[in-house]
Amino acid sequence: MTNYTFLQYIFLLLSRSVFKKGYTYKYMEPLANKIRPKKLDEFAGQAHLVGEKGPLREAIEKKHLFSFILWGPPGVGKTTLARIYSQALDAELFELSAVSAGKADIRKLAEDQHFNNKVLFLDEIHRFNKAQQDFLLPHVESGNLTLIGATTENPSFEVIPALLSRCRVYSLKELTNDDIAEILKRTKIKLSKKALEWVVNRSNGDARQALAILDNALGLYGKVTVDTLNSSLQDKTLRYDKHAEEHHNTISAFIKSMRAGQADATLYYLARMITAGEDPKFIARRMVIFASEDIGLAQPTALVVANEVFRACETIGLPECRINLAHGAVYLAQAKKDRRAYDGINSALKDVENFGNLQIPLVLRNAPTKLMQNEGYGEGYDMYPKTEDENKAFMPDALRHRKYLE
Repeated sequence: MTNYTFLQYIFLLLSRSVFKKGYTYKYMEPLANKIRPKKLDEFAGQAHLVGEKGPLREAIEKKHLFSFILWGPPGVGKTTLARIYSQALDAELFELSAVSAGKADIRKLAEDQHFNNKVLFLDEIHRFNKAQQDFLLPHVESGNLTLIGATTENPSFEVIPALLSRCRVYSLKELTNDDIAEILKRTKIKLSKKALEWVVNRSNGDARQALAILDNALGLYGKVTVDTLNSSLQDKTLRYDKHAEEHHNTISAFIKSMRAGQADATLYYLARMITAGEDPKFIARRMVIFASEDIGLAQPTALVVANEVFRACETIGLPECRINLAHGAVYLAQAKKDRRAYDGINSALKDVENFGNLQIPLVLRNAPTKLMQNEGYGEGYDMYPKTEDENKAFMPDALRHRKYLE
């Protein structure tokens, strides 16, 4: 008897039962594919690119074939725009994902002589390493391939300069609530006002996510209501990659909100990071830096509080340490601010870099031997200088008049 794992055995039983009863598997096309726009006039959002006088609309209307990169968050129309553009220009579109494609795929496509106006849509182009991007470069430069790259990452950091210089970069914006609502209405699925708002609010400006939420509720329950939506969407995750732009944007918003004394905004961005699974020690570490950089001399106890928050995150962990983070973040947001120490050390570092090791004044030098004392080391040292001239004597000659702490 053939040996099966438990899961294989269950699958075998189900398969026999299904085929015995004459059932057949039916592929269910995702809703996002069913309603994907075929023409530019059906496209929602990105008016700065496809609206009147928008560069991509102009390129399509003038049949201008060129390489470009579409940079924007997920679900805002990058793939759809590439397909609309290629179809409008009667070009052969070849779609590859940089996650699974490699040099061999590029070579095969470049050497294929059966097609003219070959357009390569390379999704997640930032996943190609430098060597792979270098390999792509001569084919783009010669015009053998027209490249449309798509990425959620900043191309300035993820695409090599040589390839970047041969492509225009178009930035796509997160879809507005009105854009998402318009797309949902095109599905012809009956939605109450509350259900429509529910989906829009949880889509994070991502049309694909909005349609998947709708599709899932309809597939599971046969109708879309707030109740069926809540039941079908158990995992209400936020878009947040700890190594990508959303991570940097959120921590930046958190820091800037504390700097501006905006406690409510501070708590909101803190909640975003906690919900997305950010390491609490990372947040606390930034708070320790902030306590000296932005609060500094105005309220020195801020550093003590921030350090204790970091310690609490180390010893307690989530979910409880969220309270410590909130306590510390609000304290830092409401504290008086003073950046003089931060600005002063930066100015001093610049002088060290520019002037190198300047001679330390004799008055400040240690004199452990008789010879050093005879040379004047430490002579005239006053622990508590009283005049401006005595203060200046503490600095090297080239920096006598320099003020770091304003």
